[in-house]
Order: sequence, then C-alpha cells, then structure tokens
Amino acid sequence: MTEFATLSPAEVETELDRLAARYRAAGGAGVHLLNLLGSKAEGLLDRLPPSLREGLDDATERALAIAMKAAHETRKTVPDQAEWVNTAVTTAMGAAGGFGGLPTAFVELPATVTVLLRAIQGVAAEHGFDPASESVQFDCVRVLAAAGPLSSDDGSDLGFITLRLTLTGGTMQRLIAMVAPRLAAVLGQKLAAQTVPLLGALAGAGTNYAYTRYYQEIAHVHFGLRKLAIEADIPEADLIERLRQRMRPRLG
Repeated sequence: MTEFATLSPAEVETELDRLAARYRAAGGAGVHLLNLLGSKAEGLLDRLPPSLREGLDDATERALAIAMKAAHETRKTVPDQAEWVNTAVTTAMGAAGGFGGLPTAFVELPATVTVLLRAIQGVAAEHGFDPASESVQFDCVRVLAAAGPLSSDDGSDLGFITLRLTLTGGTMQRLIAMVAPRLAAVLGQKLAAQTVPLLGALAGAGTNYAYTRYYQEIAHVHFGLRKLAIEADIPEADLIERLRQRMRPRLG
C-alpha cells in the first residue's frame, strides 16, 4: 500500500458519506429478490432438509477453505475481472445450480464462493492493497462475515470489519472456522431459494446476482475504510464508529 497525503476533515466526511451510501445500497437487490419470490428471509432456511441444515456449518467451512485456496491460485493465471463480469459469471452459475434443485445447487456452492472471493480480492487490489498479502487475505474472508443481501441491516452489523486476530500459524483456518457459521446462515438462504418449485434456476440466478453485487459493495466499504484510515491518518476503529453513526438515523 502506498503512502497518501493527509485528507482534510471535510474530505473525510465526504468519503464517509459515500461509503455509508454504498453500505445502505448493498442489500437492495436481495430485498427485491425476496419480494419477487414472495418469501421472507427468516423462512427460507425452513425449506432445507433438517440433515442439511445441521451439516451446513461444516459444509460451508470446507467450501470456504477450498475457495480460499482456489481463489489464491487462480490469481497466477486469471486477471481480476470487471465487477459486471463477476456478477454475470455467478448469475449463470446460480442458474445452472438451481436448475437441478438442491443437489446441483450444493455442488455449485464452492464455485460460487470462489468467484465471490476473487471478486473481493479484485476490490482490494482496486483500493491499492495486495491480495497476496496475508492480512489482505484475512480481510477478504472477513468481508464474507457480513450479514448478507437477504438480511435487513441498518449498519449495526459492522462487526465483520472490527474482527481482529493475531497473524500466527493456523490463524487463517481459525478465521475460516469463525466465519463459516455466519456465512452458512447466509448461504443456506441461497440454497433454500434455489429449491423453490419451478423457479430453481431463476432463484439461483437471482440470488447469485444479489450476493455478488452485495459482497462487492461490502468489499468497497471495507477496503475503502482501510484506505481512508491511511489517507486521513485516523484510526480505523474511529472511522467505523462514525460510519455506524451515519446508519443509526435510519433505525425505526
């Protein structure tokens, strides 16, 4: 990451306003999708078989570990893509996964997570961070701990940004284990949407479209805050709290 000149207080406020707007807009596509499906987010997980719900955390942890390795390896041969390309790819994958119902949706899941991680890595690079850096790889996984596009989020859930672990041996695996249960709940909603009778392919395409847009926007917020902390020489924790304050007026 290169050094930046210190920003003025007015420029900091303007950038925080911009990041708050991105945060608010991130889940808009997911809410619209739910309206189209005529379902509520809290009811989607009930569509899944009990055995699958019980094993979703472990399955997500395995998928995330595989995706993290695959996303890192593909950087050697495949350049970062434009955000619309990432969205188009995952949308097509979601349609294919939903076409065969739950069995094909479950097979498609690790591939979708891999593309999501690559998209997040691309946003990190866009903001001047090196995706090969271990700390940036941590941040990419942490972005996936955000609430998800099918959840109502007013900014109170910014814990994914404040998650901190010491960079020691095995820490990435511990981080994945911490993130997996939260991501499992999010991806469980996606899998359940893909089981909607007669709408599996459409739901798969729609959920992947919403998820890719959401996590790319959240990545912009995350790495935008990191960059702003460097540019303005302000602790990131202070900027996060100021971002939270911008979200609170929307409560109620």
